[in-house]
Amino acid sequence: MREPAFWHGPASLNSHLLKPLGALYGAIAAQRLQRKGLNAGIPVLCVGNYHVGGAGKTPTVLALAKLLGELGETPVVLSRGYGGKLRGPVRVDPARHAASDVGDEPLMLASHLPVVVSRNRAEGVPLARSQGATVILMDDGFQSPAVVKDASLIVIDSGRGIGNGQVFPAGPLRAPLRPQLARTDALIVVGDGNAASSVAAAIAAQGKPVLSAHLKPDAAVVAELRGRRVLAFAGIGDPARFFNTLRASGVDVVQSRAFADHHPYSQGEIEGLIVEAKRDGLTLVTTEKDLARLRRGGVLPDWAREIVPFAVTLEFDDAALLRKFVADRLFKARERKEP
Repeated sequence: MREPAFWHGPASLNSHLLKPLGALYGAIAAQRLQRKGLNAGIPVLCVGNYHVGGAGKTPTVLALAKLLGELGETPVVLSRGYGGKLRGPVRVDPARHAASDVGDEPLMLASHLPVVVSRNRAEGVPLARSQGATVILMDDGFQSPAVVKDASLIVIDSGRGIGNGQVFPAGPLRAPLRPQLARTDALIVVGDGNAASSVAAAIAAQGKPVLSAHLKPDAAVVAELRGRRVLAFAGIGDPARFFNTLRASGVDVVQSRAFADHHPYSQGEIEGLIVEAKRDGLTLVTTEKDLARLRRGGVLPDWAREIVPFAVTLEFDDAALLRKFVADRLFKARERKEP
């Protein structure tokens, strides 16, 4: 879906009229948070956010997977597979599956580490463990009680924060903020903005770590695009953040096209963008997640091969603090799970 503008603006009539629905949705969501879930038997780290839409979960999952590997762990990602038609449990195979099968985020992640998709997350745990997992890394699912979490790391964009602070559909929050804050074990603030400062202060007041991080573009891609004029397109939670990241990297974004999050591109749409780019002498650029939606059997079709993916990684300002937090949580989780 495409986020309504009033979610991230000042108080509005639309938000006010939708508050009763938001209160009902929030009450159900808050009650759901109280349910007891499955004990996976191994540590479970969850990467989530407070609201619908993008905040940087996917690069966070990849950064944590890299850290876990350095700690001698074997992480396996567990995802609901949003946008995919397969209920699962199934291990994602980039050579066999498409985004329409398993979702764009799991497909993208599966090129880096094992990923299990299961509409019912608890049912995916045995398959994840059978893949040799010593740690389950949940991509999203913070508000889901299906699996007991040993640590929940919440990602928030410093430029957008939590929008108008209202619960869906009056605003972007998936549940009332207070119970979400109580269940947060660490907050990851991406970028240099100040829209997340009040949330960060609330987490810090609880004695929980607040970690600053930044998206770092791939140097080779930046060098490839330097001096070119670009038509950028994206169908993610916050396309503007992608366009701003390009510009901040010195890329000359002449035109941009924003699509709804997880937009299923048709061949005609992409060919139309290619024609437009060629007409104006522009290079077509998108995110790795968007490009994952175009792959068929692990490869891009001929009509999409001129598109340049703009790869980014998430870097933490205090990597040692993150490492200590994760190592401590793994140790405590294993202590609790010992018979």
